[in-house]
Order: sequence, then structure tokens, then C-alpha cells
Amino acid sequence: MRNPLADKVVEIKPSGIRKFFDIVSEMKDAISLGVGEPDFDTPWHIRDEGIYSLEKGRTFYTSNAGLKELKVEICNYLKRKQNLDYDFAKEVLVTVGGSEAIDIGLRAMLNPGEEVLIPQPSYVSYEPCTVLAGGVPVIINLKAENEFRLTAQELIDSITDKTKVLILPFPNNPTGAILERKDLEEIAKVCIEKDIFVISDEIYSELTYKEKHVSIAEIPGMQERTILINGFSKAYAMTGWRLGYACGPEMIITQMTKIHQFAIMCAPTTSQYAAVEALKNGDDDVAQMRDAYNQRRRYLVHTFKEMGLDCFEPFGAFYIFPCIKEFGMTSDEFATRFLQEEKVAVVPGTAFGDCGEGFLRISYAYSLENLKIAMERFARFVEKLRTEQNTK
Repeated sequence: MRNPLADKVVEIKPSGIRKFFDIVSEMKDAISLGVGEPDFDTPWHIRDEGIYSLEKGRTFYTSNAGLKELKVEICNYLKRKQNLDYDFAKEVLVTVGGSEAIDIGLRAMLNPGEEVLIPQPSYVSYEPCTVLAGGVPVIINLKAENEFRLTAQELIDSITDKTKVLILPFPNNPTGAILERKDLEEIAKVCIEKDIFVISDEIYSELTYKEKHVSIAEIPGMQERTILINGFSKAYAMTGWRLGYACGPEMIITQMTKIHQFAIMCAPTTSQYAAVEALKNGDDDVAQMRDAYNQRRRYLVHTFKEMGLDCFEPFGAFYIFPCIKEFGMTSDEFATRFLQEEKVAVVPGTAFGDCGEGFLRISYAYSLENLKIAMERFARFVEKLRTEQNTK
């Protein structure tokens, strides 16, 4: 019998995150700090709008690119937040989460063999989506001493004559790193000089704690070569609604819409109506959730400092990325043993790229109460490991 499977799909490794989720789901009294999902419910007024849309019988397909009302509000939002101007009719596509936008953006832009620059540690989908689109992933290993920021020199050192796209994953999952305007200006200069396009994943744009988020599309000369990707999962606690969007040059958005048309048809209608309400009236909800995350972030930074554990201060998303290299264990070994002995699930840094070795991703999208219990167990585990080292 002929092998029914495509080689490139078989060769893709499963997500390194799932292993720990599966174990913790069957472990009594375990605490998971592994899921990148807000612990807040979707705000009531947003849920109400979704419910109302069902009651009104709005259960039909929307246009492929999305509801006009939603695309208009997306444009209003980006103008209000980042002073970006997009044509709702030609430069906006509503997708099934930001993940679909990443996938179809790469498929629309890549010819076989063209290279995509992927800074790591970063979200698990970028590399496999590049492979599935026929591209070649080129990994840029970010450094802890640079707070996991991408530098212009690191970008220059990775460019070849086959480079076409740079994925810009900031604020970053898993590190919590951000890029400030001065960083983006230096990167933009390189992209313009080398004629590189950017897929800017800004799903955590509302969750920044140092300064207002800046998009690379704001930098002169970059909007015409950038696909800005965002969505509703993180900022509005709408993960299960599966809704995102992409904004960019008409030439690219048209081709992305074509792929979306054949593969998906349209994003969920109920979710789109709810998202209109989120964009119109959700700023206060976002601010309240951001304040809660910031409190938890400060708590974890302080706690790891008290433990004497090396950890740079993250200023974005809802993750912290402590270093555990002092214990002479791999990230996977540490996370596995920590789960078995203390019943707390964290994610090995290697789930987000090889340069994540020696680090853990810990999500603080959990209640402060659960975080305090988990950190008590973490401190106990660290003390146990240090005692074991001293007695060898």
C-alpha cells in the first residue's frame, strides 16, 4: 500500500506544550501555569452581543473577508491606537484567530524555497506554517542578555538572497519581551534596504507594561510591506470565539482572502458581531485585565528575585521566562520533575525553539492566589535542587 502521508507533515514535530497539559489534566490538585489563555471570562456586554446576534437569527455566512461593520471597527481601532490608516474594503481580512492569518499570510507570500526569518524563542506555529507553505525557516536565536529583543545586526547576519519575510513576534510569547520604537526603527531600515516583507504578530499589543505598544507598520516606509496580525483572544479574553484579523497591502490581502475563501469560507458570524462590541466598548475591560496581569507580573518578578533565580523583567504579554541553567538539567527534565514532585505544570523553553533550552515559560494568566501557591512549590523545589547539588 502506498504511503498516504506527506513527508513534510510527518516530519513536523508535535507541539512541545501538549505533553504537560495531558499529564496535568489527570493529576489531582495540580496547578497548570502552562496555558496561554486569559483566566477572565469574556466581558458580559461582549457575550450579550453574541447572544443577541443568535436571538436575531444572524446565523448565516458573512462575506469572505468579514462583516463590513467589523472591518470598519478594526480600522477605527488601529487609527485610534496606532494612528494607522487602512481601507476596510481592500486591506482588512477577518480570520479564524490570529493563527489562521499567520498560516494564510505565509501561503500567500511564499514561493518554494524562499526563506522566512523567525526569531526564537517564539510561538510554536511560525516554523511549521513556513514549512507547510513551502518556505524555508531560518532561525534567529535571540539572547537573554539582550532581553530577547531582535537586534538589527542579528537580522542583517541572517539575511540571504533568498530571504523574503521576517516574522516579528512582539510582544513575545514565550519570553514577554517587547520591542520599543528605537528597536523597530533600526529593524525597519534593514527591511527597506533589503526589500524584506514583515508579518507582525501583535496579538499581545494591548498587554504591555512599560510603554504604549508600537507597531512596525507605524514606521515610515513599513506599512506597505507589513502584514499586521491581531485578534481578540488575549486582549478581550475571547480565545474560544476564534477570531483574528490581518491588515496589509491590498495586493497581499486579496490573495490571503482567496485562500481563506476556499479553506474556511468566513470567520464565525456570532463571534464577528461580538467583536464589533468589543472594539466599540471594550477599552475599559482591557485596561482592568491589563492592570491585573501587571500586578501578577510584578509579583512573579519579585518572587524569582527573592529565590535568587536569574530572570529578566518581561514588559509584554502574560509570560515570564526564568532561567534554570544553574541546576544542570534540561528544560524538559526540570519541567517533568517539577510536575511529578510538586504538581505544577510549566512549559520547557525548548517548546519554543532550541535556544529556549535552560528556560521555562510560566504564564501569569492565572489568579494571584494560584500563582502564590505555585510559587511556594517552586521555591521549595528550587531549594531541594540546590541542596542536592551541595551534597554531591
